[in-house]
Amino acid sequence: MKKFILKSMGCKSNQFEGQIVAERLVEAGYEEVKKLEDADFYVLNSCSVTHKSDNEAMYLLRHAKNLGLKTILTGCVAQIEKEKLLDLSYIDYVFGNEDKFEIVSHLQNEENFIVRDLMSETEFYKISLNDTTKTRISLKIQDGCDNRCAYCIIPYGRGKSRSADIDYIVNEINRYSELGYKEVVFTGIHIGLWGVDFGKQLLDLLKEIEAKTSIPRYRLGSLNPLEITSEMLDFLQDSEKFCPHFHLSLQSACNSTLKRMNRHYTVEYYLEQIEDIVTRFDKPFLGSDIIAGFVGETDEEFETTIANLWKSKLTQIHTFPYSIRKGTIAEKLKGHLPDRVKEERAGIIKKISAEKFDEYLKSNIGVEQEVLIEKRLNKEGNLKGVTRNYINVEIEDNDLSLCNTLQVVKLKEIKGNKIIAVL
Repeated sequence: MKKFILKSMGCKSNQFEGQIVAERLVEAGYEEVKKLEDADFYVLNSCSVTHKSDNEAMYLLRHAKNLGLKTILTGCVAQIEKEKLLDLSYIDYVFGNEDKFEIVSHLQNEENFIVRDLMSETEFYKISLNDTTKTRISLKIQDGCDNRCAYCIIPYGRGKSRSADIDYIVNEINRYSELGYKEVVFTGIHIGLWGVDFGKQLLDLLKEIEAKTSIPRYRLGSLNPLEITSEMLDFLQDSEKFCPHFHLSLQSACNSTLKRMNRHYTVEYYLEQIEDIVTRFDKPFLGSDIIAGFVGETDEEFETTIANLWKSKLTQIHTFPYSIRKGTIAEKLKGHLPDRVKEERAGIIKKISAEKFDEYLKSNIGVEQEVLIEKRLNKEGNLKGVTRNYINVEIEDNDLSLCNTLQVVKLKEIKGNKIIAVL
């Protein structure tokens, strides 16, 4: 029996796709192992969002090859770099972002390079996950992106925006519900574009999910601020299934920087939007993305971003230094900053995020929240769960029969990046 080890890098969509690939290999008779030294194949489902992630992918493949494994590269690096990768002695197989789902037949047919042109693809590739070992599950509802943000290479790795149809999504959610799942997380490369390719919008889908599915909870992936309308918020405010957890793809908190990034909204617009969300929902979680040190970012522009981040009611800020991506608009712009400056600015934003997150946790102390109990923690024996508003909690109870149930708990005290709760 052939043995494999699989690693997925990057976004939740890629993580979900990696699970599908692993399932298909296991169904075909391959055995999944956890240690490199036990494997015959190393499958890397790569991410190309930054130069650092590209370098990490190459390092991981070289390491696996040095241990004598056959190496398989798929994901965005494979899709973008294509044939060039076969010149590298430490890569044996290269499969594109949709070709990876046929990995079994490619290996059986001894095909070492399959990368189709995703820019010409117009249909969403439907994939289903059968894993029943967890309490929360992802469902990919969209792929690709039609935007051309100045810094981003991902459209070239994913192709044009393509959406799953409503019937497929509703059926998948109900299938998950029948399997015992209590929460589904919607993923995609740009889920706010769901339905645009066939004349629908995301709100149309959410209304169908509310009316036609039996899952108790759902959570949305990252959204561009322009895709969160007042009509959508009106609907979500009254939803019985929606978890009040928003992740906003902001990228900067300075208007001149946003303009260079080719982002079509203003800081004032989304700060107002955040205020609206906080008013409508009870302690909503508001995550965000911010790129530090984008091309041409002056000291004054960075100070503006810092001031606006402090002003905002964001809960948490995911930040990373700007990374040059070949073939993007930003590559050709003047004013690239030294890595040291970008790293310093990212560090400042991370400190702001830590303070805001700590304030958010404190604001939830003494509050009752519905928690989906996921498993028992190894060390303490207490239970672990997640609230509707995306707080990790440790529940002072070790009754395993409570796992995969929804319970109302009282949030008692902060412990690290989670809260201790009692039933």
